[in-house]
Amino acid sequence: MIIGVPKEIKNNENRVALTPAGSQELTKRGHTVYVQSTAGVGSGFNDEDYTGAGAKILSTAKEIFDIAEMIMKVKEPIEAEYKLIKKDQLVFTYFHFASYEPLTKAMLETGAVCLAYETVEKDGGLPLLVPMSEVAGRMSIQEGAKYLEKPLKGRGILLGGVPGVMPAKVLILGGGVVGTNAAKIAAGMGADVIIADVNLNRLRYLDDVMPKNVCTMASNEYVIRELVKTHDLIVGAVLIPGAKAPKLISKDMLKTMRPGTVLVDVAVDQGGCIETCKPTTHEDPTYIIDDVVHYCVANMPGAVPYTSTLALTNATLPYAIKLAGQGWKKACNDNEDLKLGLNVINGKVVYKAVADAFNLPYTNVDEFLK
Repeated sequence: MIIGVPKEIKNNENRVALTPAGSQELTKRGHTVYVQSTAGVGSGFNDEDYTGAGAKILSTAKEIFDIAEMIMKVKEPIEAEYKLIKKDQLVFTYFHFASYEPLTKAMLETGAVCLAYETVEKDGGLPLLVPMSEVAGRMSIQEGAKYLEKPLKGRGILLGGVPGVMPAKVLILGGGVVGTNAAKIAAGMGADVIIADVNLNRLRYLDDVMPKNVCTMASNEYVIRELVKTHDLIVGAVLIPGAKAPKLISKDMLKTMRPGTVLVDVAVDQGGCIETCKPTTHEDPTYIIDDVVHYCVANMPGAVPYTSTLALTNATLPYAIKLAGQGWKKACNDNEDLKLGLNVINGKVVYKAVADAFNLPYTNVDEFLK
């Protein structure tokens, strides 16, 4: 198979979909890998690293899209890339369709096969979302601690406090991969941490493994309304695979928060779990509503691309090898986890949560895999 790796062009997105090591694994199996020139530079890989691993370098994204049977990306295509995607071309990347209708409609028009990292499921987990969730969860505290500083319009509170001064209070909504990693870092920095979740079994597990400065609470609207009044940093870390995130913090709750409270909405890729959330970039990461600082960067791991690219390729490469070796139809027939990643095929929505999000017709994916 011919695999193409274009350079990411989303604002301050420095990751790349394939490392030189990944290129070598594909080329030694007889596949051809084309990488756009300088695609890996932001992650610490130059063109010579790729050619040394058997890949070929092309100058433009158009050349990559024109020649490739499978496109591997990190972030969803943006408007400038829509017209480059061809009918029947396999696009393997994060899509988060349910959060952005124009992208969904654009991909339907291309006639491409869209296989989304974030809906690939294995043993009840999301193996291609996990590594970036780990990065984003840890970064949410790193960034939240920074924006609690007064020059950045935060409360002016040190996350871990000092002897004689109480530490900051951190509320984490969601006890999944993002929430767990956020809690680890916040606890390690000395904050008082609460993880709120609706899954009592998950809370029991977290209660067993977390340090003593992390408490768990069963989540509901009443509890959230009370907790936001007293917490300094609030991390939105909820996820419904492939669907829009539920709104857990409403606009009216902001008025009950203390000025300088920081909200970090890691669910922004899926529409956000904070009603006042809107996607931001690393170039302009925050905005303020009712004296509350909102950090809603949609590609948080893009700020640490070396770590993120390696972590992502570790997870995606085994699937890319299957897709390249078998073709998407056979690979998805043979692997239920990959089959669940199919969202759009030849102008049809085949993932129900995406169809429901925009009231679009839903087609059972099996119709394309017979």
